[in-house]
Amino acid sequence: MTGRPPDRTGERALAYAAHGWPVFPCQPGGKQPATRHGFLDATTDPDQITWWWHRQPEANLAIATGHPGPDVLDVDQHGKAGNGFAAFNHLKRAGLVDGAGALVATPSGGLHAYFAGSDQHSGKLPRHHLDFKARGGYVVAPPSQVGGRPYRVISHRGDPGGLDWHRVTGLLEPQRHADVRPGTVPRGDLGHLAAWVERQHEGNRNDGLFWAACRAAEAGDDTVLAELAAAARSAGLPGREIAATIASARRTAGRPIEHQGGREAAP
Repeated sequence: MTGRPPDRTGERALAYAAHGWPVFPCQPGGKQPATRHGFLDATTDPDQITWWWHRQPEANLAIATGHPGPDVLDVDQHGKAGNGFAAFNHLKRAGLVDGAGALVATPSGGLHAYFAGSDQHSGKLPRHHLDFKARGGYVVAPPSQVGGRPYRVISHRGDPGGLDWHRVTGLLEPQRHADVRPGTVPRGDLGHLAAWVERQHEGNRNDGLFWAACRAAEAGDDTVLAELAAAARSAGLPGREIAATIASARRTAGRPIEHQGGREAAP
């Protein structure tokens, strides 16, 4: 397909894609995906992008987060219910958000801080009004508008650094890690990890499973890995996601992945 999208949003979509960030359209004036499979349809293919915005030039623009896209820290503004700026300033004082390559003002009065993309899982800290958009997430991006108000770039610099979500949660909610600190869990003390995984809230379940599975894999305890898989299923994670996360934990811990019939097997 030849030609270019006729509006500024489509042109910006092509620019993001040229930067290596997969994009897709959302409903005009909203955050709901305008494609059948949402962020799974995100692409850097200029022909597909051009076709999307020729068909619906008023569509909003979204970026799929996590490598090869960016990681984004979403600082929410919930009015009287609170906002995430106090937590963001705490992270800033600790030097954890110094790597932000761009800051975007959102229509609600919140903030998106863009970082280098990673393979971390998305997560949430509801009490602190923070959302971490990484693998499996997306953000609506400039020049999109919601309620007639635009997403607006307020600062930009090249070569962004990364954001370590584990360090963020450890600083803001240290009690999450008080009973399971990295590198301090002896093999005999792994039994509580399954109950810990089962208590994780939506948005942090996969992160919690990955961390706990790394501890079990480091200890070489396949029984605990199986217990973690069962706990994650009970918490609501899909089986395929559980298997992939535990396989990733095995690789991180330097242990071989078990196979059955040439395919990775869930614990």
